[in-house]
Amino acid sequence: MSGKVFLIGAGPGDVELLTLRAVRTLGLADVVLLDDLVNRDVLQFVQRAARIVEVGKRGGCKSTPQAFIHRLTVALANQGKVVARVKGGDPFMFGRGGEEVERLANAGIAVEVVSGITSGMAVPAALGIPATHRDFAHGVTFVTGHSRRDNERGRETDWRALAASGTTLVIYMGMANLDAICMRLVAAGMAANTPAAAIQNGTLPDQRAVISTLACVAQDVRDQGLASPAIVVIGQVVKFARITQHAVRGLRVA
Repeated sequence: MSGKVFLIGAGPGDVELLTLRAVRTLGLADVVLLDDLVNRDVLQFVQRAARIVEVGKRGGCKSTPQAFIHRLTVALANQGKVVARVKGGDPFMFGRGGEEVERLANAGIAVEVVSGITSGMAVPAALGIPATHRDFAHGVTFVTGHSRRDNERGRETDWRALAASGTTLVIYMGMANLDAICMRLVAAGMAANTPAAAIQNGTLPDQRAVISTLACVAQDVRDQGLASPAIVVIGQVVKFARITQHAVRGLRVA
């Protein structure tokens, strides 16, 4: 007897940014598989009898293997359980949600995706930074800061294309490689004085941010002691950041 899996996006952190659909589906779950970056306040919407299983995954820390998560989700659904697989942000934005849906579909298990507000939009907005603006950025490009290179196909980030795109760059999971990312963008032709921001724990009470430039943001992040989880934003729209109570290097609010 097969159960069902809800792949739920918990949003960027602030529990008030959880969607109504996410709240409803959390209340249906027999088992909740909870990622590390999910705000534990979401558990207020779970049935008291539900089983909570921590399946944390965070860069640089001991993580639950993805293969184990696949096996556990399939096993629970095959026991007839309603499973809430809860991820931070949106499950299809650098959340490996596509892999999990594929695995469940191959196992013949019903799965429903509950979209969440991705941190790449909500976290800059928490500082007043618009991802796009008619006068400054005609688009936005979401990039992972530690992509897995496909050795057979030779895929890697095309920094020259990103530098030439004219779009706002929003970088997920980029703190560990921030020096290299900034150097590659400058080497690819992006102006060193392009505004840049790094925002830690966005939308939460302990949110911190550095407003800087492409050439200096990595050093400023170190000087201010910012760490993951964080979103990095690069582009002219960073000029709109509300700079009160944030470390700033030579930028003026537009």
